[in-house]
Amino acid sequence: MSPKAADPALRAELIETAARLVAAEGRAGLTLRGLAREVGTSTMAIYTHFGGMDELRREVRREGFARLQQHLEAVKVTRDPVADLSLLGKAYYVSGIAAPNLYRAMFSDGPIDDVDFGTGLDSFMVLVNAVARCMDAGRLRLGEPPEHAVQLWALSHGVVSLQLAQLLPPEQALDCLESTAQNLLLAWGDDPKATARSVRNARRRLIR
Repeated sequence: MSPKAADPALRAELIETAARLVAAEGRAGLTLRGLAREVGTSTMAIYTHFGGMDELRREVRREGFARLQQHLEAVKVTRDPVADLSLLGKAYYVSGIAAPNLYRAMFSDGPIDDVDFGTGLDSFMVLVNAVARCMDAGRLRLGEPPEHAVQLWALSHGVVSLQLAQLLPPEQALDCLESTAQNLLLAWGDDPKATARSVRNARRRLIR
């Protein structure tokens, strides 16, 4: 059936199914006819909602990063910037584990063009700004916020990817995320006792 107007429910199903196909089979696994068959709709419906496959691929990545952004922005800014930074790492982890197909697709099906290349920058800047707050508070004394943000992103991405690949169980993945993040904070100049206090603070906030 080819709808005359965009149906939000069908649009969401097309995005979710496209993410699942990319996650399972890579970029080549997502085709116009294959997606239409999986969803039980027509190829025209995909054009109705997205205008074509390139825009659909963009929307899959946008949806993945939008959900990540929501998780990151849910972390409240407090007077303990290092605890906030620790919780951003947990928020990243939760976002990836909660939507594994979208998570895999948003990274395995890379940017289509220069316009799409900026997708995810807002999420990255949340991390950059959090690191900058730690530096402004005198907690981190070495390096620059963008450099640290890249390393923290790489850490979180690696842990999530290992768990999704069933190479790390959840408890070990979270332990690795927390302990490695602590090692990075210490390497960047934070006081060991202050780091420990912030980690405890972050854990208390997770329990509430």
